[in-house]
Amino acid sequence: MFRRFEWMIAWRYLRARRSEGGISVMTWISLIGIALAVFALIATLAVRSGFRFEFVDTIIGANPHVQVLNYGDVLPNGQSTRTIAEFDAVAERVAAIPGVLRAAPVIEGQVMASATGRNAGVQVVGIRAEDLGQIPRIADPEESQGSIDAFDEGIAIGSGVARSLGVGAGDTIRLISPDGVRTAFGTSPRVKAYPVTFVFQVGRFDIDSTRVYMPFDEAQIYFNRTGVADAVQVAVADPETVDEFATDLIAAGGEGTYLWTWQNASGAFLRALQMEDNIMFVILSILVLIATLNITSGLVMLVKNKGRDIGILRTMGLTQGTILRVFFICGASIGVVGTVIGVVLGCLFAIYIDPIFNAVNALAGGGVWDPSVRYISALPARLELGDVLTAVALSLTLSFVVTIFPARRAARMNPVEALRYE
Repeated sequence: MFRRFEWMIAWRYLRARRSEGGISVMTWISLIGIALAVFALIATLAVRSGFRFEFVDTIIGANPHVQVLNYGDVLPNGQSTRTIAEFDAVAERVAAIPGVLRAAPVIEGQVMASATGRNAGVQVVGIRAEDLGQIPRIADPEESQGSIDAFDEGIAIGSGVARSLGVGAGDTIRLISPDGVRTAFGTSPRVKAYPVTFVFQVGRFDIDSTRVYMPFDEAQIYFNRTGVADAVQVAVADPETVDEFATDLIAAGGEGTYLWTWQNASGAFLRALQMEDNIMFVILSILVLIATLNITSGLVMLVKNKGRDIGILRTMGLTQGTILRVFFICGASIGVVGTVIGVVLGCLFAIYIDPIFNAVNALAGGGVWDPSVRYISALPARLELGDVLTAVALSLTLSFVVTIFPARRAARMNPVEALRYE
């Protein structure tokens, strides 16, 4: 489609000297603009993908994919109970469903933790040691103290809880529950001290700052749940398709069962992320469009300065199609080279984001990333082929489209008018 001499002419025009109209300066401006725009687009898409992946991974890695709960019954005294009596049988039936990885009965409650003169509200989850060891983010945390193997001898707490209370593995904390011992004079608060055997950091602020794990049998006693469980936590092979298990899970749970999935619990965050993704892509696409418009301005100047050359080439027998292809090559080459440079820079940014972020954080004096606001402990980036191809396709398409107008203007130039005053 493009002949060799057309490439030769286009290359000669692109490297024009300053004395010939400064076209090379416009070429560099257009190229750098496209490269930076593509770099920004890929970097943003990588951070966006990394943030969503890390956000979802911390949810499904430290929380159940779905909980089997019971609507409960109303007791004669007017109080309601939502506990599951035959929790082991329910867990066994749920675990037998194809696609279910594990099912664990748990006790849940919110109490006050106290140590070293400090207090913190925490969420206690009573769970068996073998089930705790199967939770990915707990069994393989980002950072840890102590040993998860000693869980039955005490409790496991999040790193945020440990910092709030000023404790570590081997220290002792007190748990205070308002729903404690029932006496003839009413219910008195329950206060009990537990040694901290394991401190974990899953990388998600709201979990690390509130989560406490307690052995299941001890939790039954502490929360007055003898012989029952509050829920059965379930993990499935593909968390994204957890809704497909609803019918089987409800059947396994029995009458009065309902489900609470990770998507129900974090739906607002996921919808906010999706909306932010769409808005950022539109904004950065406009940035790429603005950058590619520099090609148009550069080619318009090039056509104006090369009017005499176009007239001579037309009188020598070159067709309108040939002239159009020459100037199309000029504009498209800028777009292609700029896109390649932008892709390289964007990929390098995603790959080396940790040292880059550490350098920025050091220059800013620290505190650039606040986990309490963004919920995860570090700035993530995940380079995905689909995002890179999207950025490349967008940049090249816009580069080729904006090149057509000045190229057609050059091809339709009348050679007589171009040479009239020469």
